[in-house]
Amino acid sequence: MRVAGSLKIVSARERPDLAERAAERADDVWPEYNKHGDVLNQYWGHLGEVFPDFQFVLYEEADDELLAEGHSIPCAWVGTVAGLPDGIDGVIAEGFRLRELDEAPTTLSALAIVILPEHQNKGLSSVMVKAMAGIAAGHGFADLIAPVRPSWKERYPLTPIERYVRWTRDDGMPFDPWIRVHHRLGAEILRPAPQSLRITGTVAEWEEWTEMRFLESGEHVFPNGLAPLVIEREADRGLYFEPNVWMQHRVTA
Repeated sequence: MRVAGSLKIVSARERPDLAERAAERADDVWPEYNKHGDVLNQYWGHLGEVFPDFQFVLYEEADDELLAEGHSIPCAWVGTVAGLPDGIDGVIAEGFRLRELDEAPTTLSALAIVILPEHQNKGLSSVMVKAMAGIAAGHGFADLIAPVRPSWKERYPLTPIERYVRWTRDDGMPFDPWIRVHHRLGAEILRPAPQSLRITGTVAEWEEWTEMRFLESGEHVFPNGLAPLVIEREADRGLYFEPNVWMQHRVTA
């Protein structure tokens, strides 16, 4: 799929070499703690193998320069807010369950879009969301749903996502930049998902991931965290739930 000029979108099935390179580069974009999801990590490494048509990269055709990567998964959704999966953990598990049972999906769900650092702030986020909607339409899905990770939530980790998602700018647009990208492309906010991504680890692991010390039990804020981390020193455990916001794009073939 040609986007503009020499920019192209290809799936992991079409160019597995580019997908592998993109995965290596994208690993450096995420905060370290974000790479240790209890549920997400059970499935993430298998996306390219099981769902190669729904993982894609944006690149410069002239020299194979990578700009961004996108991940999505077919899932079953009945079209109601109440019927939404339980965050990103729920939707990725549901997608693999459907495939294992050979049941037909009804919807495409976004999982992640990563713009490589040297290509950020160039308007590529919109390009990638449009590309994902195009993939949904190309496979006959009427909806693209997305558990959006709000990009400025880390600035307000103590504010519940239920309040944060209602914040707007003076012009009435959503306050959060990533939510705003989806909104401008016609997406509707469905509901917050306060426990979308679960990450647990020992106290030592969390200290390594965050480069902090946790000397007592309780709630702690940490760099890049969207919500507080709960440390239980007697149990030697840190528990974190990352909040997302479910949004819906209606797509047409």
